[in-house]
Amino acid sequence: MDSRSDRGMDRGTDRGKDLRRAVVLGAGFAGMLTASVLARHAAEVVVVDRDRLPAGPLARPGLPQAHHGHLLMASGAESLEALLPGFTDSLTAAGARRLALPGDLLSLGPHGWLPRIREASHGWCLSRDLLDWIVRERVLADPAVRLEPGVHAEGLCGDARRVTGVRLRGDEWPDGHELAADLVVDATGRGSRAPRWLAGLGLPEVAEERVDCGLVYATLLVRPPDRAAGFPSVSIQTGPGAGPGRAGVIFPIEGGRWLVTLSGTRGVELPRDEPEFHAYARALPHPLIADLLSACRPLDRVRRYGNTADRRRRYDRCRRWPDGFAVVGDAVAHTNPAYGHGLSVAAGGVLALARTLERHGPDRAGVTGDIQRAVHRGTRAAWSLATAQDIHYPDVVGAHPTRADTLRARLADRLQAAAARADGTGGDADAILATLIRLGTLKAHPTALARPATLRALLHPPTPAPTPDPAPPLTPTEQSALPQAPHHTSPHP
Repeated sequence: MDSRSDRGMDRGTDRGKDLRRAVVLGAGFAGMLTASVLARHAAEVVVVDRDRLPAGPLARPGLPQAHHGHLLMASGAESLEALLPGFTDSLTAAGARRLALPGDLLSLGPHGWLPRIREASHGWCLSRDLLDWIVRERVLADPAVRLEPGVHAEGLCGDARRVTGVRLRGDEWPDGHELAADLVVDATGRGSRAPRWLAGLGLPEVAEERVDCGLVYATLLVRPPDRAAGFPSVSIQTGPGAGPGRAGVIFPIEGGRWLVTLSGTRGVELPRDEPEFHAYARALPHPLIADLLSACRPLDRVRRYGNTADRRRRYDRCRRWPDGFAVVGDAVAHTNPAYGHGLSVAAGGVLALARTLERHGPDRAGVTGDIQRAVHRGTRAAWSLATAQDIHYPDVVGAHPTRADTLRARLADRLQAAAARADGTGGDADAILATLIRLGTLKAHPTALARPATLRALLHPPTPAPTPDPAPPLTPTEQSALPQAPHHTSPHP
């Protein structure tokens, strides 16, 4: 090994830390958060990434999903605040949009428009490039953290009992190099090769769960007219069980821009250019997004993305797990991005890693196995919410609804119907809507559904609901932001 790559190992624990060197594979969102945690325990943290990262909130080749809308749920923001104190202040300073939910959301579902009552939870809208840049800038300010761009991992060093480093290749080491480490963490995302690397050490095959409803989405970055400044987020969708799913979402992001995303499950053809994009938006169950889009100026081409299956690797079930190695973020689990949980689950997983290391110490035998179990626990809620809906779309791959799944879907539909009657007076419907919002932002546990208001809605058939108002619940200011089109307050034929 060259002297430059081993300088931290020579220092040992002269900074009073338990580890000499930790290596993080992947310099994305989860990877950089992990580096911030490991810098508390290691004299040197080396972060490697195959990309050369931009010096600012700009796109990079290895993250094609960054062109699309991202939500940071309340739970994820709390995890980030715990990992990087003051982080939400940085979001505000950078122009990220905080959405009070449901008030700052115009959402149309099977039971009509969602009532815009008092805040039950919140989320943050911003570009993925900006989010990653804020995290990266904070973490790389720590002198213990060193970034090695243009480098990728080819495998692990060590054996089935302990990982002792990682084999790297890239600009710095074109002929390959073994970098010794006390701890290696894989944060390489959906393309992680950790199962193959573990098999190379003689460990059993890792079980994997996968549910794929075939969702594809297309996004257009636009500049809305000045009169639409501050307009709420918009979501229009059909529900599972009613044929292929179709949806449209407007994400207001920094710089006064919007990311407009249209999506469809298996059996639906997504647009590839602007004329098709406008036509698809016009065919949604309500013309609101199409009307708003008609007044916007495009800032980019239409971009499509289709790697959206729910996928979870069950590292927590491995009976043997090597010391010195852990996996976090999308490399462990990722769900259909339509539900907006990915960033929050990843941040929560890194927080679980941090708490496990604090509780047990980074050099204790078996601590990395504890980390995998803790990370897995943080995936359960998002996994259940996503797969419980995705299995009901046509031609889903990987799972099919059972009678129990069908019953749960009916009960969930009953709750959504009850929530659609919320009126802000504090009754059962308000309580149910608040609970569903908190579940959707991962701020509540499913046991919250056992509350009296929810049980009453589940046990007693609701009275026939009035016909939903076809017009979105707009304020006068929001109404004035719409183009003067005769159809914007009527349902699409």
